[in-house]
Amino acid sequence: MTYCHLNARERINIFYLHQMHLPLREIGRRLNRSHTTISREISRNKRRIGGYCDRAAQTYADNRKAIPRHHTRYSNLLLRAYVFAKLRLGWSPEIISHRLQRDCLRCPQMHVTHETIYQWIYRDAEAGGNLYTQLIRSHNKRRKQRRYGSLRGLIPNRVDISARPRIVETRGRYGDWEGDTMVGYRHQGRLVTHVERKSRYLLAAKAANGTASVFNQVSLALYQDIPIKYRKTLTLDNGSENSAFRQLEDKLSFAVYFAAPYASWQRGCNENTNGLLRRFFPKGTNFLNISNAQLEKVVNLLNHRPRKCLNYRTPFEVFSKMMGGALGN
Repeated sequence: MTYCHLNARERINIFYLHQMHLPLREIGRRLNRSHTTISREISRNKRRIGGYCDRAAQTYADNRKAIPRHHTRYSNLLLRAYVFAKLRLGWSPEIISHRLQRDCLRCPQMHVTHETIYQWIYRDAEAGGNLYTQLIRSHNKRRKQRRYGSLRGLIPNRVDISARPRIVETRGRYGDWEGDTMVGYRHQGRLVTHVERKSRYLLAAKAANGTASVFNQVSLALYQDIPIKYRKTLTLDNGSENSAFRQLEDKLSFAVYFAAPYASWQRGCNENTNGLLRRFFPKGTNFLNISNAQLEKVVNLLNHRPRKCLNYRTPFEVFSKMMGGALGN
C-alpha cells in the first residue's frame, strides 16, 4: 500500500484519542494506520510544553514540508555527475529529470525533479558559480518573459498562415516544416534552419548572405534527401530572404505559408530550435568562421537530444522511424 502523509483531520483524531489515553496500537487501528506512524507523529510534532496538539502538529508538519531538501539528492555523487554531464550537452533540467525516470526505472535514488536541478543551479549562481551558463538561456535566476513587436512589410502574393490546413497546427501528420535564418555578428554569414513540426527534426546549413537566391539554394540542398511525401507545407516569416518562395513551391512541392508579422510564436517550433542552436552559437558569432563539420556536430547533438513533447524520445528516433529507418545517424 502506498504511504501518504497524515492530514489535518487525522491529527485531530489523534489528539482526542491520545487525550483519552488509548494505546498507540488502538489509535492506529481506528485510523487504519500503523502504530509506529502514530508514535512518530506524536514524538515529532508535540509541543515542548503541553504535549501533543493537532493545530501545533499541523503547523510543524507544514513548516517542515516547506523546507527544501536539495542537499539530499545533491549528496548523491553519481546523480550529480550525470546531471552536470547532461547539462554540458545542452539538455534542459526537465529533460534530464524525465530521462532519468526512463533509464533508471528501478533505481529511485537516481531520480530528481527538474525543479531541484534548477535550485542547484540558482544556488550555485548565488554563491558565485557558473553552473547557470549550462542552461540554454544562461539565466542565473528566473526572469519574466517580455515580448516586443512593430510593423513590418509583407511579401507580395504571400499566403497567410490562417489559410494553412488545420492539421498542420495539430501536428497530426509528418511533412509540415518551419523555416528561418539566424544572422551572424554584423551580418557576417547566416544559418538556414528548417524544422519538421511533428518530429522536431532539424536541418541546418550555412549561408553566405541573406538574399532570397542564397536562401533558396541552401534550402533546396537541405531537402534533397527528404521524400516528396514528407514535404507538404513550409511556414516562413516575412523576411526579404523568403521573397522568392515560389521557387521553393515549384521545386520542392511545398505549399508555403507566412506567419503574421512579428508573430514568432506562430513558428514556435523553429524559434525554439533556433534558441537551442544559440546555446552553441551565441549572438556575436561570425557564422563565416564556423566550419560545416562544427555545424553538423551541433545539429546531430540537437537531433539526438530527448524532448519532453516527444515523450523524451529524440527527434532522430522519431524522424528515422517515420522514414522507415532509412535515415543515417
